[in-house]
Amino acid sequence: MSSLKISNLSKIYPNGVKALDNISLEIPNGMFGLLGPNGAGKSSLMRTISSLQEADSGSIFLDDLDVFKNPTALRKVLGYLPQEFGVYPHITALQLLDHVAILKGISNKKERKNLIEYLLEKVNLTEQKNKKVKSFSGGMKQRVGIAQALIGNPKLIIVDEPTAGLDPGERNRFHNLLASVGEEVIVILSTHIVDDVKELCSNMAIMNSGQLVYQGTPQKGIDELQGKVWRKIISRNEVEAYQSKYYVISDKLIAGKPLIHILDESNPENGFEAITPSIEDVFFSKIKQTNETASSL
Repeated sequence: MSSLKISNLSKIYPNGVKALDNISLEIPNGMFGLLGPNGAGKSSLMRTISSLQEADSGSIFLDDLDVFKNPTALRKVLGYLPQEFGVYPHITALQLLDHVAILKGISNKKERKNLIEYLLEKVNLTEQKNKKVKSFSGGMKQRVGIAQALIGNPKLIIVDEPTAGLDPGERNRFHNLLASVGEEVIVILSTHIVDDVKELCSNMAIMNSGQLVYQGTPQKGIDELQGKVWRKIISRNEVEAYQSKYYVISDKLIAGKPLIHILDESNPENGFEAITPSIEDVFFSKIKQTNETASSL
């Protein structure tokens, strides 16, 4: 069983943006969800963990391996699927995986061939292996991306916004693939899509403005909000009035009308109904709280 330990990690970019603000996090084997809005610092954290950028302070250890002191050793046991998985447009899936396997030091031709055939089968692309990757759908490209991330028996796999742009069928297939991979290694799933984490991850963290604002199991976050989340459908012209009177954590349109969720320790009455909290409520409440704290400083 592997474990990734991040301690007091900070990073300020030259333009003054504090991308990582004293992040400490321990991630065990299995699927770990990292949630946050765009610009929260998720990609900065992923790039730092994968040794693609340096931190200003702090440390990262994968088991006993010091990531900052031994980036080459880390890359040998790392699988990385970035948000934009760029591929050479004119090569086939087979050629791409063979190229990556050579880069990862698998020099024996027969060993490479067997590994690539196994991975193509695992990601259900055996029949498309001789087609050019540029002709693939978004979901197929992501499956090639996971296959290349699995080369070299990685201990740690990082996937950054993997389901953005996928249709529902492709997203479900990708989820099933990730879940099967995540049984044996550490898989960090960085996303702004709450449902990805809800469906896949047994542990999670939420980031906002470079800070960790929640870490634990999805259920722990839900339990903390039990009995405190209420909802009501209102008209569009009432939104501002409700936002000034209640602690509104989210609003979305249902059949053209705003459905608002509020936080309240006791029954607010006025037509609100109690609901069982969801991961979405945990996410929106944590983001709202930290945004308010930041604006009051």
